[in-house]
Amino acid sequence: MKIGLFDSGLGGLTILRAVAKALPEHSYVYYGDTANLPYGDKTEDEIYRFSVAAMDYLFGEGCALVVIACNTASAETLRRLQDEYLPAHYPQRRILGVIIPTIENMISDNVKEALLLATKRTVDSGKYERELAKRGYPLVLHAVATPGLVPLIEAGQGSVAAETAKGYIKEALVTHPAITHVILGCTHYTELKDALRELFGNRLTFLSQDEIIPEKLRVYVGAHPELMEVVPEEGRGAATRTIHLTAHRPDYDRITAQLLGGVMVQDE
Repeated sequence: MKIGLFDSGLGGLTILRAVAKALPEHSYVYYGDTANLPYGDKTEDEIYRFSVAAMDYLFGEGCALVVIACNTASAETLRRLQDEYLPAHYPQRRILGVIIPTIENMISDNVKEALLLATKRTVDSGKYERELAKRGYPLVLHAVATPGLVPLIEAGQGSVAAETAKGYIKEALVTHPAITHVILGCTHYTELKDALRELFGNRLTFLSQDEIIPEKLRVYVGAHPELMEVVPEEGRGAATRTIHLTAHRPDYDRITAQLLGGVMVQDE
């Protein structure tokens, strides 16, 4: 089965790396909308239009399931894609996001007070708060928009981004000392987890979506074997990994290799 992953840029490649390691038997197609990066400052209509273009491409490539590896798109357009786009165009296929699995993880870990670091669009959407309220879970969530982190990470300046994130976190702890967990609420931020864990030690637990999504996806795919037959495959050859970027820059080759752990895959 082909599984698609969609992000506004390159950050979702960390999700691809983790998911492909956990479910190596499947093929993967990655769509990075680098031409329109970042999504955090875009309107809801713009994000929906960009997301539809991504879905058209990934389903056109034969994906039976697409994971929106982007918190901003998950917050702004996932429900609309599921309710409007899929029934009209691909009723047998599925689109999943990254926010609900993250919330389920917090609930299962019995988290009581957490800090959410995310893009402005994700914070303004209130998606995390709404999903927690739907489940009646009394988690105290402090959401902070961190708009400068994505450009730094996309530019390969991870150490600077980690120091910037450290500043946001320390400021939040001054006014909310009961915080025990930090949600890295943007797939780009997965690149900061190791540095932040080293900086804060045992004081905080960092929730990184590349560590959450693979197991959630494995369970979902196992519960929906019908997806294997949605898009007939000619034979069952070796699993493939393909990257499609809507705009390319020479430095993306280096960043792509870095985010994939030094392992390159076919780039269209």
